[in-house]
Amino acid sequence: MTNPVSTHPDTARVHDGVVEVIAARTLYDVGHLRPESHFEADLGIDSVIMESVLLSVREHFALSAELPAGPATIGELVDAVRAALAADAGSGAPAPAATDAGAADPVTEAVVAAAMRQTQYQRHQLALDADLEGELGVDSVVLTSVVAEATERLGLTGPAPDLAGATTLRALADALRACAPAVRNTAPSAEAAGGAGTDTPEPRRAPGSAPGAGPDDWDHRSMKDFTEQRDPDLFAKTRSFAGYLRSREKDRLYWYGMPLHSKCGNRAVIFDELEGRKREFLMFASNNYLGLANHPGVIEAVVDATRTYGATHTGSRFIGGTNMLHKELERRLAAFKQRPACIVYPGGYSANLGAISALVKSYDTLVVDRLNHMSIVDGARLSGAVRKIYRHNDMADLERILSRSAEQGTGGRLIVADGVFSMHGDVCDLPGIVRLAKEYDARVMIDDAHSTGVLGVRGSGTAEHFGLKGEVDLELGTMSKTLAGMGGFVVGEEEVVEYLRYYSNSYVFAANIPAGVAAGLIAAIDVIEAEPERLKRLWTNIGTLRGRLLEAGFDLEHSESAILPIVIGDERRAMEMGRAVRARGLFCQTVVYPGVPLGDARLRVSVTCEHTPQDLDLAAEIFVDAARETGVLPTP
Repeated sequence: MTNPVSTHPDTARVHDGVVEVIAARTLYDVGHLRPESHFEADLGIDSVIMESVLLSVREHFALSAELPAGPATIGELVDAVRAALAADAGSGAPAPAATDAGAADPVTEAVVAAAMRQTQYQRHQLALDADLEGELGVDSVVLTSVVAEATERLGLTGPAPDLAGATTLRALADALRACAPAVRNTAPSAEAAGGAGTDTPEPRRAPGSAPGAGPDDWDHRSMKDFTEQRDPDLFAKTRSFAGYLRSREKDRLYWYGMPLHSKCGNRAVIFDELEGRKREFLMFASNNYLGLANHPGVIEAVVDATRTYGATHTGSRFIGGTNMLHKELERRLAAFKQRPACIVYPGGYSANLGAISALVKSYDTLVVDRLNHMSIVDGARLSGAVRKIYRHNDMADLERILSRSAEQGTGGRLIVADGVFSMHGDVCDLPGIVRLAKEYDARVMIDDAHSTGVLGVRGSGTAEHFGLKGEVDLELGTMSKTLAGMGGFVVGEEEVVEYLRYYSNSYVFAANIPAGVAAGLIAAIDVIEAEPERLKRLWTNIGTLRGRLLEAGFDLEHSESAILPIVIGDERRAMEMGRAVRARGLFCQTVVYPGVPLGDARLRVSVTCEHTPQDLDLAAEIFVDAARETGVLPTP
C-alpha cells in the first residue's frame, strides 16, 4: 500500500515539518508519528499541548492566519497547513525562511535531531552557530542528553565523549566527527536513529562497570554517567547506579539522607546508617538561619493550630482546602515583603514551577542566570518557552541576550535569578537586572529562597538589600529555610497574584500546607519582626567564620550570604574532605554533580545565628585539619 504522505511532494514537505514540530513539543520519536495518529487517543496530546503545537506549526511555516482547532490527527493537521499555505500563496504572503540546520551531513543531522528532542525547539530555530547557552538555553544537563542521543543515533559505542566545551551545534558536530571519523559520510541506520519498531541499541557501557578506574581501583564515574544509560529494560540504569552508590557508601563518601534523631540546632544527633549508631555533630548543613525551627513560640503555634484545625485539610485551596490561617499567612507575607499581594504554594519548588509555567508560554522568552536553582530550570521546561541563559551575574551578556530576543520575537520576556545562589553564596546583580529589564521591557522575578530572613535590614530579602523594593515584579521564596516551616510563596501586584491563583497548576491541583504549618509560619514572622538581634547575630557569625576560612587559604568564591562554599573542584578530593570533616564531628554538605557541574565540587557550609563563638572556632579548626589531611590545603 502506498503511503499517502508520499503521493504529493508538497504534502510530504508539509508532513515532515508538522511531524518535526510535534516531535519537538512532545519528545516522541518521528517514526512514531503517523498520519493517522490521533492527537488524544494515540499521542496523549491534550488541549493545552495542542494549543502550543498549533502555534508552533504556524510559526514554523510562517502562516499569516491562525490554524483551526479542529484537526484530530496528524494527517488532518497536514491538510489544514496545506490549505493555509495555499491561501497565503494566493495573497502573496512571504514563504518560510530557510535555515542552515536542514541541509546537513549525517553527523550534523544527528546532532540537530537530538537537540530538537531534548530542547523542544523546532528545526528552523536551531541555527548551527547559535550559542548553546546564551541563545538556545542549553545548559550542561541538557547538553549531556543531546550528546548521548546523538551518539546513539550515529551508532557509536563506548563511553559518551565529553563535549562540554562545545558552545554551538556546529562545534558539537565537529567534535563528534573527530571522535568517530567513520561516520563522516555514513548515514545513520534506522536502528541508530531510533526508528519505530527497531530494537534499542546496546548501552554504551555495561551495567555495573567502572571504566577509567585507576590502579587504586577508584571509580571515576559520577552521577552524570547514569542519566542517559539506554536499555530496553527501563530499570537497567537503576541497577548500574545501585552498584556505584554502594561503593561510594562503602568508602564513606556518599553520606546523604542520614536521619536526624534530634532538633537541628547548632548541634544535632544523626543516625549513621553506615556504622549503625547515633552520633552528635556540630551542624553546618542547616538552612535554619535564624534558629526559628526550634523557637518555643513557633513550635507552640504549630501544636495549638493542629489541635484546633486537625492534621491537614484534605483538599486543594479551591476545593475545601483553604483555611483562615492560609489567608492570614498570605497577608503577613505580603506585609513582610512590602508588596500588595501574596500566593502560598505547597513548596518553594512548586512555586517556581507554577509561577513560571503560568506566566511564560512557548512564544515567550525566559532569560535565566546560568547558576539558577533547578526548580527554575524545570519551570522553564514545563512552560515550553524559549530559554536563554546568561553567564553568571554577567550584565553585558544579559544585555546581549535581551537585545537579540527583542529583535527576534514578539512575545514577552521574564528574567529570573536567584537572590542568593544556593551553591555559591553570592548575590545576584539586582540593580543591573532591574536596569536592563526597564530598558528592554522585560519583567523580573527573583527567587529569595536563601535571601528571606538573611538579606536586608529587616531580613525581607534581595530587593530590600539593594533598596529596590517595588522595582522587582515578583519575589518568590520558600518557607522551609529561615521561616522554619514548609511551602513556597510569590508576592507581587494583586492582579498578577490572582492570575497565578487560577493558572498555576501546582496551586490549583495540589493540596496546600496544613493549618498548623501556616500558624507556625505566622509565628516565625512575628519572631523575625520582634527580635532583630537574631539577624545581627547571624551576620556576626558569618563574618567570623568567613574571615577564619579566608585566612586559612580556602577559596570561598564571592560569597556574601550565610552560605560559605569551600571550593575544591575535583570530585574525589571534595568527597574525601567531606569524609574527613565528618570523621572529626562536623556535618556539612558535600556538593558534587548534579548540584554543581563536574570539576566544580565543593563543601557547602551554612551558618546560623545559633552557632556560638566556640562552635565557629572549632569549625574553622576542623576544616583546616581535614583540608590538610586530604591535600586541599598544604601541610605547614
